[in-house]
Amino acid sequence: MAALRHTSRVVLGGATALALMVGLSAAQAEAGSQAPVEARVIQAPRPVAGADGLTHLAYELTLGNVYDATGTLRLRRVAVFVDGATAPLLNVADADVTSLLAQMPEEVAAGATLAAGKTTTLFLWLTLPAKAPVPRILRHVLEFETVSGERQVIDGVRVGVNATRTVVVGPPLRAGRWLAHEGPGNPHSHHWGSLVAANGRRTIPQRYAIDFFGLDPAFHAVRTDREKIDQSTVADWAGFDTEVLAVADGVVRDRRDGEPDNKPLAPLAAPDDLTARTLYGNFVVLEIAPHVFVHYAHLRTGSVTVAVGQHVSRGTVLGRLGQSGNANAPHLHFHLSDIPTFEESEGIPFVFETFERLGTVSVADVLDPAVPVALKGGPAQRRQREMPLDDDVVRFP
Repeated sequence: MAALRHTSRVVLGGATALALMVGLSAAQAEAGSQAPVEARVIQAPRPVAGADGLTHLAYELTLGNVYDATGTLRLRRVAVFVDGATAPLLNVADADVTSLLAQMPEEVAAGATLAAGKTTTLFLWLTLPAKAPVPRILRHVLEFETVSGERQVIDGVRVGVNATRTVVVGPPLRAGRWLAHEGPGNPHSHHWGSLVAANGRRTIPQRYAIDFFGLDPAFHAVRTDREKIDQSTVADWAGFDTEVLAVADGVVRDRRDGEPDNKPLAPLAAPDDLTARTLYGNFVVLEIAPHVFVHYAHLRTGSVTVAVGQHVSRGTVLGRLGQSGNANAPHLHFHLSDIPTFEESEGIPFVFETFERLGTVSVADVLDPAVPVALKGGPAQRRQREMPLDDDVVRFP
């Protein structure tokens, strides 16, 4: 989807840093009155191995301030406990609470506000300690402050961890260098941070989505001078026209071709609604297992090689990387979901069978071919059955 920007605000940092603080004791929890707030988890979290070598849980907690008479509440603390632990795995407070929101406020205050009769959604990225077992139950303690300074608490919002085995897939692109832009772990991305309400359901189709931008051997995404990047063509971008591959054996459930490629960095019209045909441009949706669908979007016009109902094998060329649909630079949008449509689907985690992690870099650093790119987090490492995280630079075999 559209995400790439080249202004001074282009830096889209990695996984949200969460401050660790002292947890709420039972006595503290009892000291505050019960908050009149509804709390719902959109989708139970599923553990997934990240390219940092650790296991992560990504999920969302929607909070509703039910009564108008309550007035505005300020969420001052969020603590998450695993199973029967007394110490929290995650505990954020005051200004750090705003880091859990998809859109951080310009003025960071002592907590996140929740107006009367309104809802807000927290995006939680839990990282388990190395070699720690996957928890079965997550318990949440939420502390609020009323306009009069009264302390109110929710203790016991529980959600079970979904232990379904993570889907393992092959490479979606051939060997090269690929930046995982707006990737997993970044709730402020346009992927994970995008709630979709359709037909009475609220879902997050792009929970684990990645925009793969091609990089040249010097780790630059485009060959045009930074001052003239608005004048670049699709052919100036490193990944353009690269073959896009089936990541597993499967059946084509949807496809589209014939949409033109856009001009890089040109303004995009707002979509009429949130569907594959208003967002993806040219695309392929591949079913690789029951309730497992792979979405490939923004393919080059005229490049889609498969038909609906066609059986394909892993490695089959489905099309070529382009810039059709809601995209402002050439890239491959890639994600997995539980149904074939964009709307009403939930994004599900996946891991690549094998890839090389070269390091990390921000998208701002790869847009000026005159400036050398220095990757962080090296040296390069072969990773197996892991998921690239936001800002990772990877190479497929």
